[in-house]
Amino acid sequence: MTDSRLKIVHPHITRDKSICGNSPIIAGTRTPVRSIVNYYRQALSPEEIIAKLTYLQLADIYDALAFYYDNKELIDNEIEENSNEELWEEKALKHER
Repeated sequence: MTDSRLKIVHPHITRDKSICGNSPIIAGTRTPVRSIVNYYRQALSPEEIIAKLTYLQLADIYDALAFYYDNKELIDNEIEENSNEELWEEKALKHER
């Protein structure tokens, strides 16, 4: 019997051992999925995130969030391991507002 479930594909997400320690990133950038999730957790909408990260497209943000929900444990662990990065992003947001 074969598995009838479809493999979930995230065309905007990739990994590269030489970028961010092989963490999932937005393809063609050095932006980790965890950074998008951190912004989203700070109540920024996808539109507000691309206003800050102007090199990204809305589809990048939505795919990063979908990847997060498909791989929540992985990204939550990365966020915890990289909590200093999260604190810097929070400080940067406060200064921009």
